[in-house]
Amino acid sequence: MGFEFAWVLWGLPLVFMLGWGASRFDLRQLRLENREAPKAYFKGLNYLLNEQQDEAIDAFIEAVQNDPDTTELHFALGNLFRRRGEYDRAVRVHQHLLSRADLNQTDRHRAQHALALDYLKAGLLDHAEAALLQLVGTSFQTPAWLALLGLYERSRDWVQAAKMATILSEAGQGDFSQRLAHYLCEQAATGVSQGQLEVAQSFLRNAISIAPNAARAWMALAQWQAQAGQLDVAWQTLVDAINNCPDAIALIARPLADMAFHAHKVSQTLAHLQSSYAQNPSLDVLDALVLLSASQGEAHREWYVRHLEQTPSLVAATKWMADEKLEHEQYHPQVQRALEHAAQPLLRYRCAACGFEASRHFWQCPGCQTWDSYPPRRVEELS
Repeated sequence: MGFEFAWVLWGLPLVFMLGWGASRFDLRQLRLENREAPKAYFKGLNYLLNEQQDEAIDAFIEAVQNDPDTTELHFALGNLFRRRGEYDRAVRVHQHLLSRADLNQTDRHRAQHALALDYLKAGLLDHAEAALLQLVGTSFQTPAWLALLGLYERSRDWVQAAKMATILSEAGQGDFSQRLAHYLCEQAATGVSQGQLEVAQSFLRNAISIAPNAARAWMALAQWQAQAGQLDVAWQTLVDAINNCPDAIALIARPLADMAFHAHKVSQTLAHLQSSYAQNPSLDVLDALVLLSASQGEAHREWYVRHLEQTPSLVAATKWMADEKLEHEQYHPQVQRALEHAAQPLLRYRCAACGFEASRHFWQCPGCQTWDSYPPRRVEELS
């Protein structure tokens, strides 16, 4: 009995020493891991600041492996994957976050929003719509609504886009009347293509009532009226368009001039355009005036000279030169061709948002998808 008790006495210090050693080893291991995690994180941040995205991703993956419960690292990693176009990996990162039971409500909504953006970038519009709709009623509701608006525009679902624009407008998130007018014009165009002319007219009149300064709706309505044989009504609609949308006179001038011939209202149209040109000179209004003046037997080419007296214009000079007799007339075709070639880029329209240039005017930029970003003036007039 005494012998066994002595062994116990000897064993207690040994057990204590082994326990102490094990605890010290665990503490060292824990400290080592804690040092490695922030080290990997800061290394990744340094790579990111130096625009070394591949190295940054490797460092963040290492940090996440060392500390899988760090949500911020997951968000950073998912955003990096999305920026690099690796949408499937971004989706997996954010889906992993959403699967965690310990994720708080704020981070859960944030992960849901990030997942929706992954789907949008990947072109998975159905998945993106479902993910965004789950954010209604959360702190990400407004960004979700805006993303849904862009999604419906992208898929050309103009009915849903109109509903979302109405929701945003009623929520005080801005004035969406111009966009609503465009959506209604798009629906009107669909109606015309399907032979539903009365429905199309209803859409256009609704667009004008929502946004009276929306030139597109006025012009589309006049075109529909002309096709229906209502030439006088169509002419008056374009005149009303000038009165309500004076900034868009350059877009309306030529259709109005063409309509004037059909409706036999050339002299009235000349008076309207002369008044508009006096207040706001424009190359397109100038062309309409030349066209109408020529039909009246007036010295129509003098309009180009008047324009050149106000502002230097290669476009106006080129058009004046076309009918001018030169001393060496045999060289006129070559000179004219060179001038027209030089003036051609100046006749384009340029998007104010992204700089995309086009030979015709767009209501929505084909480059950046921005609405009403094309000024109704040619490139030469913008410089």
